[in-house]
Amino acid sequence: MSTTATLSAREDVGLPARLARSAAAGAGSGMSVDDFTGWFAHRSLVNRFRVERIPFADLESWSFHPATGNLVHDTGRFFSVEGLHVTVGEGPFPEWQQPIINQPEVGILGILAKEFDGVLHFLMQAKMEPGNANLVQLSPTVQATRSNYTKVHKGADVKYLEYFTGAAGATVLADVLQSEHGAWFYRKFNRNVIVETTEDVVLQDDFCWLTLGQIGELLRRDDVVNMDSRTVLACLPVPFEETGALHTDAELLSWYAAERSRHSVDVRRIPLHGVSGWRRGGQSIDHERDWYFRVVAVRAQASNREVGSWTQPLFEPRGQGVIAFVTRKIGGVPHLLAHARVEAGFIDSIELSPTVQYTPRHYAHLTGDARPPFLDLVLGAGPDRIRYEAVHSEEGGRFLNAQARYLIVEADETEAPDEPPPGYRWLTAGQLNTLLRYGRYVNVQARTLMALLTSHAVEL
Repeated sequence: MSTTATLSAREDVGLPARLARSAAAGAGSGMSVDDFTGWFAHRSLVNRFRVERIPFADLESWSFHPATGNLVHDTGRFFSVEGLHVTVGEGPFPEWQQPIINQPEVGILGILAKEFDGVLHFLMQAKMEPGNANLVQLSPTVQATRSNYTKVHKGADVKYLEYFTGAAGATVLADVLQSEHGAWFYRKFNRNVIVETTEDVVLQDDFCWLTLGQIGELLRRDDVVNMDSRTVLACLPVPFEETGALHTDAELLSWYAAERSRHSVDVRRIPLHGVSGWRRGGQSIDHERDWYFRVVAVRAQASNREVGSWTQPLFEPRGQGVIAFVTRKIGGVPHLLAHARVEAGFIDSIELSPTVQYTPRHYAHLTGDARPPFLDLVLGAGPDRIRYEAVHSEEGGRFLNAQARYLIVEADETEAPDEPPPGYRWLTAGQLNTLLRYGRYVNVQARTLMALLTSHAVEL
């Protein structure tokens, strides 16, 4: 057990202490969590929302390109659905082709913070996304692609955008480019940013101030806090009291570099009409085995969005995912077991993911060593081993009904030894938190589970 300094060194003792105070505050100056429940339900009722599936032929301003078959917007902006050929040379699926979302522009996922009565609060939004199972979820203050906030859609201004573009006075608390879903996006990044203001802020409809502790309590509920909020909150430099780590910082970073270099991943964009193993119909693009996901089209209406009505493609997963960190104490210090996971859409070959990140139905036919490590441990965990469990939606602006069961599962040394299989490594929450201050280290699913720790929704 190493007692050398971990990656969680405190560059700013003031901010971590303020964040800890906010995480410990179960009541805010504006509303209680009970008040929030009523407010949130009211915001869902006073606005008009509707989402319906439509055939591709009814898409407005979207079409299949005659030469490539790519599904593109008439402006050339927003995003496109293209094809991808992937060769990894290992595992149960060493080579495949698939549709992929190509959205090269960097969006803003921004949360505005302000202190009330000595406690940091965060400005959150009740926002409708067409892919959410319950349509309205708690989103960041600003959640906008570049096409949206530059008003390619000719819609209304994005509220509070000025705090994240330098037009209004604000102090940066966290600001980092983070990847999105590497299985469905091609090299997609968003700016995850939290800024603090001391100015008076006019509270608009659909927005509310919450402490970090209140958001943590809401993270224990199914389908309330959206993916964009979770990824931003994970980037907060929250203090973790740790006396050491199994691996030193140098050992951890050396292992990560070795994992990046040992994987040979070849990824090539190809025309959508040339993707093998997939078939395109009038209503959807489907995998020949009805696996993975399908591409569909929807018409959406929302009375409180920058544009009141629009059509767009969405990716719809063909099963609920299971995403879990395995945890155990090593030398008295809680550790998390991370996986150096290959995903086709990453700029680099890997990012750190939770221990388990799978859709079980796609692996049900595999047995023995072909089964993903630790999947059966998580699926078979009893209530006494489950430290956290909730269902969360993935990004509702691009994915339809994309839900996953998120867990933190406690294991013993026989189930999860100090020396795990290749591609897995134990690290502390503090080490993972510090890696989150840099892009291209920690994937979006792991960031959801880290948001539980930064908000004190879960105490390891």
